[in-house]
Amino acid sequence: MATVNLSQVVLRNALRSKVGVRYVHEVLRQKIGKREIVGYGWNGLPVYADRVDFPMPPIRFKEPTPDILVLREKEKGDWKKLSIQEKKALYRASFCQTFAEIKYPTGEWKICIGFGFIAVSMSIILMMLMKAFVYEPLPVTFDEEHQKAQLKRMLDLGVGNINGLSSKWDYENSKWK
Repeated sequence: MATVNLSQVVLRNALRSKVGVRYVHEVLRQKIGKREIVGYGWNGLPVYADRVDFPMPPIRFKEPTPDILVLREKEKGDWKKLSIQEKKALYRASFCQTFAEIKYPTGEWKICIGFGFIAVSMSIILMMLMKAFVYEPLPVTFDEEHQKAQLKRMLDLGVGNINGLSSKWDYENSKWK
């Protein structure tokens, strides 16, 4: 997938506003060199890009060489007279990649997964450092022994005896209902 750079945006805006159109065409001609313009293109500018969703780029991939010009003259006749190598040379003069090469997985997902693992590991390390040096230790009331004592005290006082904690305690058998 091709990206649009700043010069393409400037050129497109100049073409839309009709300011300096002659200059823009000269700049475009300098950028594409002697490559042949063969269509409109996906963004209206003669910029080459291999795209699956827009398979016909507005310019050819390579500048014409004498060998390619001879093949172009030969292709105007019967295509059965062209060899496989000549057909491939014509294709590569017009396009950089085939559809299979465009769709072939690039392995970018491995970089994304790698950065994800780095972020997760940095978060875990930061959490451990914060726990060790920033936060104070937990109070003693978080012990299981202290929590049981607090629960016993709440039951002895009858806290929430209508529909709360004490309502679920059987005082006669000393167990939960």
